[in-house]
Amino acid sequence: MPSSIRLKRISDRIKEDLSELLLKGVQDPRLTGVQVTDVRVDRELTFADVFVSAVEGQVRKKEVLSGLEHASGFLRSQLAANIELRTFPRLRFHWDPTPERADHIERLLASLRHEAASAPQAEKQEDDETEDSAGNE
Repeated sequence: MPSSIRLKRISDRIKEDLSELLLKGVQDPRLTGVQVTDVRVDRELTFADVFVSAVEGQVRKKEVLSGLEHASGFLRSQLAANIELRTFPRLRFHWDPTPERADHIERLLASLRHEAASAPQAEKQEDDETEDSAGNE
C-alpha cells in the first residue's frame, strides 16, 4: 500500500491532468465549464473519487454527471497514459456543492454588510428628525 504522501501526490496529479483534459481534450458539450474540485484515491488504488462542479451549479448536475460517466473510459485511458501506475484506478464522479454553498454565504455576507452600512444612515436621519421636532416645540 502506498503512503499517504504518495496517495496525495497521485490525487493531485489526477486532478491536474483531468482538469486539463476537461478543458482541452473533451468535445462533449455537456462538460463545458466543469471544474474538478477534488480527487481522493483509496489506499488500494482501486477507485479515484472525483468531485466536480459547474459554473451554472445545481442546474446542470445530472447532465454533467451523465456526461462524465459516458466519458469515463476515455478519461481513464488518457490519464493512465500520462500517469505511470501499475493499475490505474476507476473513476467515480460526485457532485461537489461547496462552490454553490460558498457563493450563497458570500451573498448573505454582502447583504448583511449592505444592511449594516445603511443602518447608521437611517439612525442618523431618525436622530436629526428627533432633534428638529424637539427644537420646534
